[in-house]
Amino acid sequence: MKVRSEAIRKSARGQDCALRIPGHCNFNPETTVLAHVGRDRGMSMKCDDTMAVYACSGCHDAIDGRTTVLDAGTQASYILDALEETQNHLIQAGLISVKGQK
Repeated sequence: MKVRSEAIRKSARGQDCALRIPGHCNFNPETTVLAHVGRDRGMSMKCDDTMAVYACSGCHDAIDGRTTVLDAGTQASYILDALEETQNHLIQAGLISVKGQK
């Protein structure tokens, strides 16, 4: 069962980009969306909404390969950092809960 959450997707509105890829990030929160980063990416094949990062339009284009091709290691590094930042934000906002969290 795929995790789908309109609240998580909407939470990206107005947020800073968590990827901040040099040369691609436009640093414009008005263009930020929830960008899915799991293995099942592609049109109509998105991974869970919990496997996504806040991404500006420039960084989203970069990780999806629409404007450039980043080497796998570089892309993975940016995505992992952004995933941690995004998930921490979602936890603080109460959109993801963790049992036993203190």
